[in-house]
Amino acid sequence: MAHQARKRFGQHFLVDTGIIYSIIRAIQPHPIDQVIEIGPGLGAMTKPLLGSLDELSVVELDRDLVKRWQSQNIATLQIFEADALKFDFLEWAKLAKQKIANLVEPRVKIVGNLPYNISSPLLFHLMSAADYVDEQVFMLQAEVIERMVAHHGDSEYGRLSVMLQSRYHMENVLHVPPEAFDPPPKVDSAVVKMIPRVDLKLTSEEYAALETIVSMAFAQRRKVLRNNLSSVRDQLDLPDETLALRAQDIAVDDYITWARKLAHQ
Repeated sequence: MAHQARKRFGQHFLVDTGIIYSIIRAIQPHPIDQVIEIGPGLGAMTKPLLGSLDELSVVELDRDLVKRWQSQNIATLQIFEADALKFDFLEWAKLAKQKIANLVEPRVKIVGNLPYNISSPLLFHLMSAADYVDEQVFMLQAEVIERMVAHHGDSEYGRLSVMLQSRYHMENVLHVPPEAFDPPPKVDSAVVKMIPRVDLKLTSEEYAALETIVSMAFAQRRKVLRNNLSSVRDQLDLPDETLALRAQDIAVDDYITWARKLAHQ
């Protein structure tokens, strides 16, 4: 029986072969890589990944799809029936790193066509595993990826931009039109490549301070920082010319500098 896409899971199944293989090329799977796919669905990406990898893990919430994959008895496929928002990607990534510790240039990757209705919280959830992951490649709503990769001064630049860019180098690598899916979504999609930063490490205190400052700064986008950061501006000791700017005018590295200052007071 054909599987019916379920709105509550945000299911839109990728069917365009050309797009599928463009995404696989972006992932660049090598046999010894440790890869976990979020939401394998009907296997548009899963099947070519299985053909390129010694083993593949998947996380799927839809019980019918889990049973569909289990019934195929694929020896190289490990299936986790779980909500991706609750799945322990950190533990999986740690174990994946251990498996390939003695191999030459293996990589740990998280990939998938993420459910658009939970994309932002899922991206933040995945940050917990970033220290053990070499690369993430995701298909998302194009508008979300534009916000993710936006630079300060851009209209799309916001909290999501700052928080993710504090942890990843990111690139919008592919546009995906609605007709590439069944059923077609009402929005354009895109593919983003995310590589965890090794040039920057924030402590838990510094990251918490960054979350606080960024949330305050972008709370009212039209107001200047003198208003939005009123409760911490004395601690940050910001000059008048900076306080006269808006949140979207401030670079990621500046927010990080402020967070470190706040965290160590």
